[in-house]
Amino acid sequence: MLPIFFGLLAAQPPALPAQPIALHPQNPHYFGFRGRPTILITSGEHYGAVLNLDFDFVPYLEELKARGFNQTRTFTGVYCESPQSFGIRGNPLAPRPSRLICPWARSAAPGYANGGNKFDLTKWDEAYFRRLKGFLAEAGRRGVVVELVLFCPFYKDEMWNLSPMNARNNVNGVGNVRRTEVYTLKHKDLLAVHEAVTRKIVQECSGFDNLYYEVCNEPYFGGVSGPWQDRIIRTLVAAEKGLPHKHLIAQNIANGRKKIRNPNPAVSIFNFHYATPPDTVAMNYGLNKAIGDDETGFKGSGDFVYRAEGWDFLLAGGAVYSNLDYSFTPDHEAGTAKPKAPGGGGANLRKQLQILKDFIHAFEFIQMAPDNSVIVGGVPAKATARALADKGRQYAVYVRGGRQADLVLDLPAGSYRAEWIDTQTGAVAKKEPFRHAGGKRTLASPPYSQDIALAIRRTTAAPKRPAR
Repeated sequence: MLPIFFGLLAAQPPALPAQPIALHPQNPHYFGFRGRPTILITSGEHYGAVLNLDFDFVPYLEELKARGFNQTRTFTGVYCESPQSFGIRGNPLAPRPSRLICPWARSAAPGYANGGNKFDLTKWDEAYFRRLKGFLAEAGRRGVVVELVLFCPFYKDEMWNLSPMNARNNVNGVGNVRRTEVYTLKHKDLLAVHEAVTRKIVQECSGFDNLYYEVCNEPYFGGVSGPWQDRIIRTLVAAEKGLPHKHLIAQNIANGRKKIRNPNPAVSIFNFHYATPPDTVAMNYGLNKAIGDDETGFKGSGDFVYRAEGWDFLLAGGAVYSNLDYSFTPDHEAGTAKPKAPGGGGANLRKQLQILKDFIHAFEFIQMAPDNSVIVGGVPAKATARALADKGRQYAVYVRGGRQADLVLDLPAGSYRAEWIDTQTGAVAKKEPFRHAGGKRTLASPPYSQDIALAIRRTTAAPKRPAR
């Protein structure tokens, strides 16, 4: 069955009154996008929205907009998967035979491993770029920022066997190498292909404001070398040098946590996967760049683990939270499929993450910074609590675990309003206005299940201080 929408009619970027999404000038741990401070939050499809011709991305983007989400992550098509990869039913990254579309044009020679003709790595597929720009345009109309992931390692031979860069799948004789040598500086012909496709994508996408580039998904697998990543970063910077708009560059650092020792100065977003607990934010906060958790979704089908990871990460000072939602498939682009995958997803989880998005954006978070020292006691046994604080003015607190908390907070003198938020429904479970003489103050939560959030805002004027 042909897809309903290829994105061909919406291929041109809208006129842009402002620069693309950027680090916020007052607080570079966060973003500025279209004149507003921004944290990026989503529960999105498995990265095949563009490269899979059977995926109608308009219903998908409509669902993101309906939930108030403002980010999506997608792969360019230089990498794809098979239906057996990772045990994901309805995997958008696994196109059916002859349904892969990628930057390179098909040749006249048959023999691509997943149906259709081989690729010609010296020619571009203009239909692909119309589709890519259509996706960016439709996302932009809905306020959704696209993290465009240029490359991805080949975890197993089954992925490398499907790549257009594999010599068996192109007519150029390029890519007669092991999968662990693709993203290195060893093979000049492959490197030239990487640089050329990077330059072409940058050229085609230069006019969009809702875009940033990630160099490579999970480069710590599959033999991706650091010098190769630096080379692609230099290629990105050089390709944009003469263009009016400069886009942020993201680099995926590790699963979990890692201290970044020698950051590339051209990188503005440092991404981690499965970053729970969110120790990596504190470890790298001094870089004064955005820290992202841009993939989670291999921890079973329950909602709590993904909801809690998002709350923990953002209240630790993170700027991006992107969950993998396996209810988005090429047959259910609005996210109505029942996931059969390593992770979960669905409308209920998206509703819960929407609560997180609304909660954090209700604060003037540009003025805030992670500061768990304001919590001096009362955390339930085996639970954790963390806080973003703008001392004396506003506090966002998240408690993970327990059933009831009597949090002891260190607050300056003043009048405040406290609200306990049910993270599963969004309801205000308890309100408490109070005057405080300064020092310790105990705030008792209502009973809760699994986790709860607390918002504290000053209700009287406080001495002004410079912006962060």
